[in-house]
Amino acid sequence: MSRVDITYLVAGVCGVAGIAAFVGLILVPAVGAYTRTRERLAAALLSFYVLAAMIGVGLVGAAGVIWIWGRYG
Repeated sequence: MSRVDITYLVAGVCGVAGIAAFVGLILVPAVGAYTRTRERLAAALLSFYVLAAMIGVGLVGAAGVIWIWGRYG
């Protein structure tokens, strides 16, 4: 197994773990807190908004690391 394969494997496992954490810790409790269908749909929509915000913060952080690594590394 090459270094690139290991990198892809680690990234894939982290992605799956992140999605599982989102579903288990944010989506399921948010949807389970309501009884009406429209309230559940609204909670799910807002949960995906939170997911998009978390992905955005991760991308900005990764871009910052790459920028600093290129300057000083």
